[in-house]
Amino acid sequence: MANRLDPTVTDLLDANKHPLRKEIDMLRNIILVTDTSIREGVKWNAASFRTSEWFATLNGPRRVDRAEVILHTGAKVKGTDVQKDIADPDGLIKWLGKDRGVIYFENTADLKNKSKALQTILRAWIELI
Repeated sequence: MANRLDPTVTDLLDANKHPLRKEIDMLRNIILVTDTSIREGVKWNAASFRTSEWFATLNGPRRVDRAEVILHTGAKVKGTDVQKDIADPDGLIKWLGKDRGVIYFENTADLKNKSKALQTILRAWIELI
């Protein structure tokens, strides 16, 4: 999987010296193996992910107590109501709006426990956008 990691994202994360770097790298890999069409890059000065459009961004250096992935529908508000179409039986998503949500991971064990549910959500999300 490491060959799919974008070196500019790695450089950005190296510079940030995030205390949960191990979890952030695990999260990067989980997202990238979810679908072969997913690519990562730096967008909004953060590690971000796209297929044809940007759909997810990892927390930046300001949030140091947990790792998080922000799910969105791209740079511009499209009026898409993703919330009603995404199944989240485990209640992972904290909705920030109809087209944006965040999922938190407290530590490695939490990330491992939520990884399958996260991948299910990601697959559904990229289908909708």
